[in-house]
Amino acid sequence: MIVPVSESLPMFRYHPDPVGTGLVKPSSIACAACGRERGFLYAGPVYAIDDLGSGICPWCIADGSAAGRFDATFTDGWGKPADVPMPVMEEITRRTPGFRGWQQEHWLYHCGDGCAFLGLAGRRELDPYPDATEVLLHEHDQYGWTADDSQAYVNRLDADGQPTAYLFRCLRCGTHLAYSDFP
Repeated sequence: MIVPVSESLPMFRYHPDPVGTGLVKPSSIACAACGRERGFLYAGPVYAIDDLGSGICPWCIADGSAAGRFDATFTDGWGKPADVPMPVMEEITRRTPGFRGWQQEHWLYHCGDGCAFLGLAGRRELDPYPDATEVLLHEHDQYGWTADDSQAYVNRLDADGQPTAYLFRCLRCGTHLAYSDFP
């Protein structure tokens, strides 16, 4: 039985819909950080020395108590551009639910800020976002891919399979960005 939540789920600026992306799920298990059964637990990656067992509630991620108690991060901080302030990086890595990638996931940045993670995307999910598709069409330029190779690759993207794209939106200008990976 899932325990009813008497308070609203916390809002995450850089991951606005963690329930919709499947990274926060209903659960009747107590949070490893606060010990409370709040009705939801985070189902994404946690980087910490300790095994956190059953999981962490989104409230303990949002307020930073899980990160503080376990010296935990929820996404890797590599790739931060120099124009992104450290407080943004702290919020993304220590107070925002991460996501799972086929390989090492990484956050995207634009306009001197972190982008909002919107979820996994395949060709169909990318159709409304031509700006993100354009990024993906040039993702492998440095490897000598032709335009036809890139288009065929983007056409194979699958939100539930592989290769998969990770869709983001710039919080400042609204541009959609994406990157992809596969095992």
